[in-house]
Order: sequence, then structure tokens, then C-alpha cells
Amino acid sequence: MSVEGNPACRSRRSFLQVSATAAAAAAAFRIVTEPMLANADSLRDPRPYPKDAVLINANENPLGPCGIACDAVNNVASQGGRYSDWLTTDLIKTFAAVEGVKPEYVHAFPGSSGPLHYSVLAFTSAMRSYVTADPGYEAGMHATKATGARIVKVPLTSTYTHDVKAMLAAAPDAGMFYICSPNNPTGTLTSHSDIEFLLANKPKDAIVMVDEAYIHFSDASTALDLVKADKDVVVLRTFSKIYGMAGLRCGFAIARPELLEKMTAFSGWSAMPITAVAAATASLKDPQLVADRRHINTTIREATFEWLSKNGYSFVPSKSNCFMLDTKRPAKDVIAAMAAQNVFIGRPWPIWPTHVRITVGTQSEMERFQAAFQHVMSGNAAAELRPEPAYSGLNLDGIVLPAARS
Repeated sequence: MSVEGNPACRSRRSFLQVSATAAAAAAAFRIVTEPMLANADSLRDPRPYPKDAVLINANENPLGPCGIACDAVNNVASQGGRYSDWLTTDLIKTFAAVEGVKPEYVHAFPGSSGPLHYSVLAFTSAMRSYVTADPGYEAGMHATKATGARIVKVPLTSTYTHDVKAMLAAAPDAGMFYICSPNNPTGTLTSHSDIEFLLANKPKDAIVMVDEAYIHFSDASTALDLVKADKDVVVLRTFSKIYGMAGLRCGFAIARPELLEKMTAFSGWSAMPITAVAAATASLKDPQLVADRRHINTTIREATFEWLSKNGYSFVPSKSNCFMLDTKRPAKDVIAAMAAQNVFIGRPWPIWPTHVRITVGTQSEMERFQAAFQHVMSGNAAAELRPEPAYSGLNLDGIVLPAARS
């Protein structure tokens, strides 16, 4: 039999062609992450934050990894010379058992930024739009630069939820709908019934991505039941938020195997960091960890809201570890003035130029935030602006990213 007539050879050739296409697309973009968006200027000007700075700008968890996770990191670090893929297999089995999903429906990644970007590569194109909320998490929009997809940004409803009916109407050509619930930056929820409606009425070949990075801070229902029902949905989870592992990098994409295969065609193979895997596995085995940390975050968040309301400041009620605060003036001026008080707050969004995102920190950090914010809003603070960096990176609706560093 000739090579051309050999099914195995044709299959191998087809695989290589798909892999080459995927590799070319993946090489065309950088994965944009929360710290890149939160700290674009500091990535270009890598000075450390001042001593004792309050860092409530990047949705990080000030509690860090829990004790048993730190112990797991210490215990496994000496094995860092090995790839130890079986540790990732154990992590996936542990997560699958906790959530009641099949292990083959779970794929581990170093955080959830990767699978978000790989999904954009897999499911959008010049003919298939990327649909998201406004304001919403921006990273997926940057990935469309590699696919040429039209970006469709749909304003949130009056109650700050994803407007799924408007999203459907705005993009009959959609390839991917991105739902972050709780939403980044507003911390507000989109109901399970709205997600079901979106799935039931979307274009046939489109997928719905539900980013549940912040779900553990709330009592919201997960969309994992829709994955179990083999719907056209991809759920993202990360250990960066409530588990306090942003610097360790571990997350999941959960979907039926066919969808995972399309995504991973763009990611290639890479070993998971075993310190992150060990910490994540240990964290999943602590039955009280999520509930305890949710209680801590909720208590501090609600106390902050009480103080803001008492002092006449407007904000979007959140169910997460971040919220949007109305500055009543250009947000960039308030950000600079707060930085002069050694309190670093989050960024604005183009659609809301007089709002900033605030991350919920520790109680003492939020008390320092309150004092600094009141000082700034009273007009007694003069902004000590750092020199503006000469940005040359990607610009998308006012969000500027640094060029790659060698």
C-alpha cells in the first residue's frame, strides 16, 4: 500500500497539519493575565512596591496558601528535578471526586489564563465573534488578535448581571460567549438560569465559557452540572483566588473531552509545576478551607461596604473579593493620589471612567484604604505622580500592555 493510501499515514499527516496550524496561531499572541492588566506600568518599570504598601489592585488573596498547602510545597520541592506527571493525575482525580465529574472531563493548567486564551483560538475566527460583558475581564479580548474575531462587548444590565439576551442579539455569528460569574470587575452574579438560556439559544457551533475564578467567594450555583450534561460549555476554575495561590499557578478547564481536545491543540504539552500541584491537591482535601475563607472575605467586604455607605460613597454591591467604587472624578487621578498614600488600588474600565476596582484585603488593609480614600476624596491629598511610561505595547480600548521583555 502506498503512503498516500495508508490511513495511518493520512491520519498522522492530518494531525501534523492541525498541530502546525495551532502552533502558528499560538505563536501569534501572548497570554494576557490579571497582573499584566493590573500592573501594566510596573511591568515596564519593575521597581518593587514601597515597603508596607497596601496592595488591593490585582484581586490577589492576602491570606496566601493555607498551612497544609505550604507544607505540601515544602515536602515536594526536593523532587523538583522530576516532571512527576502522576501528581497532576492525582490532582485531577481529587478534583473530579470532590465535584462529581469524570476525570477525563478535567484538564489541569498553570492557572486559568491559558485555557481562556486557548479557547479563543479554538472557537473564534474572523467569521465567529467573541462576546463578552462590559465591564468584564479583558484578557480574552486580547487573544482575538490572533484569530481576527470580532469583539462584541455588551453592557451589563441595570443590576450588573450579564445581559444574555442582548449578547445573543448582538452576535448571531458568535463562536464563544464569555461569562465571568462572579464578574470581574463588579463581583456580581449571573444566574444559572441565564446561563442555561444562553446555552439553549446560542448559535449551533458556539460555546459558552463560564469563568468561575471567584465562585468560592459566593454562594452561587456552579455551572458544572451543565458540563456533566455534555452541554457546549467550558468551565474555568483557578487556585489563584480563594486558595491564595496566584503565584503558584494552578487551574482547570472542565468540559466534555471533545471540547478539551480542541483547546489543548493550541496549548501543546507542558509539565505542571509540581509545587502548585501539591499545594492544590492538599487544599482540595481540606473540607473547611473554602467556607472559612469565604466567611473572612465576606465579613471584611461587608464591613467595608458599611463604611462606604455611611460616608456617602457609591459602589457596586459585590459577592466576590472585589468591587467597583465610584470616584466621582477621573479614576486615574484617584489611583495616583492613593498610590501617594502607599495604597495601590485597581484600574478603571473604559465604559466606567470614574470607577476603580478595589480588591478586598485584610481588615487592617481595608482600614488603611478607608483612611487614604477619605483623605483623597476630601481634596487634602496631592497626587504624587510617577513619570508616565512610554508605552509601546498592545492597546485595546484604553488598556495598554507592555511589550515583551527579553
